[in-house]
Order: sequence, then C-alpha cells, then structure tokens
Amino acid sequence: MSYQLKLIWKIVLLLFAVNIAVMSLLYTNQLVRKLAWEEQKKVNQWTQAMELVSSADPEEDVGFHLDIIKDNETIPIILTDEQGNIISASNLDTAKMANDPDYLKEELLAMKKANEPIVIEYLEGSKNFVYYNNSTLLSQLKYYPYYQIIIISLFLLVSYLAFNASRRSEQDRVWVGLAKETAHQLGTPISSLIAWIDIFRTMEEPPTEEMLDEMQKDIQRLQLVTERFSKIGSSPVLEDKDINELVEKSVSYMSTRASHKIHFEVVADELHSCFAMVNVQLFDWVLENLTKNAIDAMEGQGNITIHLTENKQWVMLDISDTGKGITGTNFQNVFKPGYTTKKRGWGLGLSLAKRIIEEYHRGKIFVKDSTPGKGTTFRIELRKRKLKI
Repeated sequence: MSYQLKLIWKIVLLLFAVNIAVMSLLYTNQLVRKLAWEEQKKVNQWTQAMELVSSADPEEDVGFHLDIIKDNETIPIILTDEQGNIISASNLDTAKMANDPDYLKEELLAMKKANEPIVIEYLEGSKNFVYYNNSTLLSQLKYYPYYQIIIISLFLLVSYLAFNASRRSEQDRVWVGLAKETAHQLGTPISSLIAWIDIFRTMEEPPTEEMLDEMQKDIQRLQLVTERFSKIGSSPVLEDKDINELVEKSVSYMSTRASHKIHFEVVADELHSCFAMVNVQLFDWVLENLTKNAIDAMEGQGNITIHLTENKQWVMLDISDTGKGITGTNFQNVFKPGYTTKKRGWGLGLSLAKRIIEEYHRGKIFVKDSTPGKGTTFRIELRKRKLKI
C-alpha cells in the first residue's frame, strides 16, 4: 500500500470517527431533552395527583391518583413546606437517609440548583414545594456521549499506533530489501568482471577488443546501478525514448550473462520504433528485475519473450517466461515489499518496479497472466505523451 493511499485511509478513518462522535452527540442530546421533558411531565402529574389526594373528600375515590403517585419509582423527589422543612422524600438512598442527617439537606440543595420547584396549593391557602432531580437513567445518559468520545479517541489512538507500527515494519522490510537489492544489482557485473579477470590470467595473449568491450559494459553497469539508487526519492526526468531500442540493449546485456539454456526473444508487431516517456536508468532497472525474476522462476532453463505493442496513448510490453508460474491469489501480493517465494529472496524488486512504473512514470504494471507450472506474463504500460512529474 502506497504512502498516499495510507494517508487517504487515515483521513477517511478520522472523518468517519468524527462523524460518529458528532452524530452520537446530536442524537444523545435530543434523547436527553426528550427524556427530561418526559420526566418533568411525570413530576407535574405526580404533583397534581398529590394536590388532588390532599384536597379530596374522605369518601372520594382517589385510587387512580394514588397509583400515579406510586408509579414514580425513578425520579428523586423531596416535598417541603413553605418554611423549607422537609416533609417527605422518595427514590433516594434509604440507607443514607437513615444514617446521615445531612443527606436530605444536601440532596435538596442539589435539586434546587437542578430544577425550579413545583408549587402545590391547598384549599386552606397553604403551600408545599416539590423539588426533583434527574433520574439515574437520565444522569447516565447525559454522560454517555462523553464516554463515546473517550472510546472513539482510544480507537483512533490505537489505529494511529497500529498504522505507525505497520509503516515502521514496512520501512524496516524496505531497508533490508534495499540493502539486499543493492547486493543483487551489483552481483551481475561484479561476477562478470571476476570471470574476465580469471580468463585474462590464463591467457597468453593480450585481451581482444571484444573482451575489453564486454568489460566496459560491466563497468558501465556498475555506474548505472549507482545512478539508479541515487534517483530513489527524487523526481526523475522523463525523456521520449525508443522502447524497442532500450529493450534490445537490456536483453543483449542479460543474455550474455545468463545461462546458455535461457533463450531470449524480442517481438514487435511492427518494425517501426515505439517511443514513450521514460527515465532510461530506472526503466532499465525494471526490465532487469523482471528478467532476473523470470530466470529464477525457470531455474536457469527456458524461454523469455518480450512482446511490444502500442496504441495511440500507450506502449505495452509483455514479459513472458516459461517458469513455475504464480497462483491467482498472489497476483497482487508479488508487488508487496518483502513478499518472495525464493529461499534466498529479497522481496523488493517487484515492489520497486511497481513504484518506478506507476509513481515515477505514471504507467501501469501488473500480472497479465500466469499458470502454475507453465509460466507468467507481466505487462508494463507506458504513456506516449509527456507528463509533468
């Protein structure tokens, strides 16, 4: 997963979490208001019932009003006279009421701050005052959004730490892979130069021009490897180049240094040149990686075919081998840093190839086709028009 894609996922996750928090706050706030209004309505009904029961005739049936009074089992209520003396209390902690003489006074002060009292007027002109507070459910519901915000914040924190850990792990794999890739890149020309030195030591005559030319190619290859790594992380300059010619040069170099049992073939639909916007050093790196992977997949014996086609916008290269192939479930995995099926694999070549083609060249690279036991075809698509990088 590229850094840009990870950043997008982080932003989406953050917006999703913020949206959940805002919606939860709005919904819970609406629910709290509705429940508070219902409780206030219930207290008013309780007050009216108390007023009617207190002023009713002894023979009048007040059973319904008593049921309303008894029905309140959740809302804390304190009833006082005009002088502020506590007459009765309900739905409070009975143990504290019995053992703490100041408990009801403290609760009364809290109720006075929470809500305006409801007045009960009796026929003889006396008054009582009903004080009440939120039920336990309403009190808990008011704090529920804050619990949600804490949970969502913890979720975001854990997600952020997980993303960072994943990124650090991927960076570690990339650095390890890059070190091995460096050795891998230098291996071919260095091995070739060592072989030439061994040949020269056994020769009685001076080396021929052809031999010196081949050595010069190896030295140039070492310089090319240096240029490749120096361009990682910078914006490469793209030039309009003949892809057919670049492919031929790459194949010419690799074929003379691969096993004689490996057969290379470059096929173009038409004889004319195929031009596309590339950085020569980085594009050659991609070709070399794909070629080496093909050689490894064939275990030193088989055919490698590079087929070039083009249309109005794209130049397309199909690099095919007759190796052991890739299962369909791993078509995407082969481009992930660290993924490899080799015992001594470095697992970075295809990841770098994907970055070079897709991010630097704004092209495409993917597994076009693969059959286990028969071979694999990678496709590269390069743009023909010039792009601003």
